[in-house]
Amino acid sequence: MSEVNEKKSMFFEHTVFKGIPKDELLNIFQTVQHRIVPANTIIFRQGDPGDSFYIIYSGRAKIYRKRRTGETTELAILGPGDSVGEIALLTGEERSAYLETMEETHLLVLSKAQFDRALVKSPNIAKAFVKHLSEKLIVERRAKRWFKLPRASWLDYLFIIAVSLLLGLTFNRVNPNGIGIIPEVWSGEKMSMVDPLMVFEKYQEGRAIFIDARPGIFFERAHIVGALNIPLTAFDIMYMMELSEIDKKQEVVVYGRTFSRCYDEQLAGKLVLRGYLNVVVLKGGLAEWKRKGFPVETQYRNR
Repeated sequence: MSEVNEKKSMFFEHTVFKGIPKDELLNIFQTVQHRIVPANTIIFRQGDPGDSFYIIYSGRAKIYRKRRTGETTELAILGPGDSVGEIALLTGEERSAYLETMEETHLLVLSKAQFDRALVKSPNIAKAFVKHLSEKLIVERRAKRWFKLPRASWLDYLFIIAVSLLLGLTFNRVNPNGIGIIPEVWSGEKMSMVDPLMVFEKYQEGRAIFIDARPGIFFERAHIVGALNIPLTAFDIMYMMELSEIDKKQEVVVYGRTFSRCYDEQLAGKLVLRGYLNVVVLKGGLAEWKRKGFPVETQYRNR
């Protein structure tokens, strides 16, 4: 395989672009710059404008921050397939760290201007970036959990919501049928309730999708085995990730309420607004499901 084809393959398979049709990716790849950077060369500095996204094809580079005192803190070592600068493509904000090569490094470089031109032509690119950033946050949150560090805060989720709004606004400037910006409000009739016994057979046979509408912190404590966690507060983002490709005739069972809020009915209403034809709310929620002795997964146990 030639070097050009190897670079194309790396670009196409990068997680940032997962889900984008190959013909659209090819158009983006044709605008990508191929740069060879000598060893010990600073690619960008802390405070530089964020105007490009980089994928390392070969070589190594380090990311580090520098304090006013001159002290440096190394953040990461990047190698082939690693990337940096996703946020720069969206915001153009100043770089928060240095990127410096450790040896001769070959880069694939996508500028913000090129990305903006591609973004307004396709909603797939927006979806891919939202999904990538969401998954990245989830991985970081799980890593923090295992190492007993603080979990991702709601500021992280607000950041992802802001990213999705930014992408949607950019795309909708040229396409009125683009990504939804303002959430729909359900004002229809009360949602149908179903007893756990009535849907357990469908659950066993995989003929129904179960959705936990509660915030992630509740889902992590306990949830129905196999259920999807689509928090009501992050519905628009998670919908693109988990449900946008599912047949809308598929039966969907929603559960998840606390003493203060009925997340289940509100999320079920949103699904109805999206065109789902068979949406029900689990009567008694997770508590009733557990009382029946049906499968529940607990990820956290107090020690």
